[in-house]
Amino acid sequence: MNFKTALTIVSMFVLSYTHAQETNAPKFGKGLFNLVGKDSTWTMNIGARMQFLGTHKWDSNSDGLSNPETSFLVRRARLKFSGFAYSPKLKYKLELGLSNRDISGASEFTSNAPRYILDAVLKWNFHENFELWVGQTKLPGNRERVISSGNLQMVDRSLLNSRFNIDRDMGLQLRHHFNISDKFIVREALSIAQGEGRNVTTGNLGGHEYTARIEFLPFGNFTSKGDYKGSDLKKEQAPKLAIGSSYDFNNNAVKNRSNQGSYMKNDTGFYQTNISTFFVDAMFKYKGFSFMGEYAYRDAKDPIAKNSDGTLTGDVVQVGNGLNLQTGYLLGKNWEVSGRYTIINLDEDITGKGTENQYTLGLSKYIVGHKLKVQTDVSYLSLTGGTNELMYRLQVDIHF
Repeated sequence: MNFKTALTIVSMFVLSYTHAQETNAPKFGKGLFNLVGKDSTWTMNIGARMQFLGTHKWDSNSDGLSNPETSFLVRRARLKFSGFAYSPKLKYKLELGLSNRDISGASEFTSNAPRYILDAVLKWNFHENFELWVGQTKLPGNRERVISSGNLQMVDRSLLNSRFNIDRDMGLQLRHHFNISDKFIVREALSIAQGEGRNVTTGNLGGHEYTARIEFLPFGNFTSKGDYKGSDLKKEQAPKLAIGSSYDFNNNAVKNRSNQGSYMKNDTGFYQTNISTFFVDAMFKYKGFSFMGEYAYRDAKDPIAKNSDGTLTGDVVQVGNGLNLQTGYLLGKNWEVSGRYTIINLDEDITGKGTENQYTLGLSKYIVGHKLKVQTDVSYLSLTGGTNELMYRLQVDIHF
């Protein structure tokens, strides 16, 4: 039975049995419908979301623009399931990706099957402010990556995220929070994961991946968890600030971007080296103004992959650093103007790649917040030793 057939059967099963449950149709953006068990020992919210993206690119040089390229695609198409089982202290989340971009990356390590599962995680609040997470989900890395792709301020995340993020993996996470004062909140997260990314089913080629994160919110919680949403759609009436830092150590990593990127193979199988990634980030919001900044740094014990005889394989760890600065202001009728500057400095002696500078200007219309919006942006990418690029994007986003 293939995935599409199984999904159709599950959908028909759920719909056919809704008459036996307490079913509430939420308002737009809060899910397709809610299911509640007869004895109230379980709940399920079922949602769906889609993103439609159009992109046009040009090479840019002293002679002007050349080599135009246009593409249209369903950037994301996903089903989401969440709720609690047995007790409100045991929550779960399941998110499935259906677009080609969501399920790409099939390999021998994923049983040569599309990678449909994005999140499949249980969250157990076992004692006071402690939660234990079990399964596959985003690691506690950089803020921009943890922000949902449906809650972004611009069409997509920055170059810093694409070069340095540690994305999703399978394992355990322990999370906790406490108050220093009535408003000052501290959050901590610890994680141990397999270290090769999501949906890996064949072995554990290297060691394990260990991640720690700490966050400080000196002025209290943001409205509606706004520290992990782009834009200040709630127009915070008092200044809100979140500062976070993460450290990730991937022991005997076999991929060139920690748990992301390409496998580094050699004559004995796989090249392994310890990779460390460090993040510092901040989010600030006040009366429609928002600012997000991130810094990332990656290093490796020996970033140049070698065979057993010492000859080079050609693979290298993508070591270096990046900085992303992003801001926006919400205008009347929920229009927003935003701007972003990103610089990527990979170690040129090791990676052979020069400095990347990208400048982006964005415009968004929030029709129903992040649940129904139209976003557009234009970016100029300057590459040291490479061809500069101008890019225009237009995206429509809808969440049920």
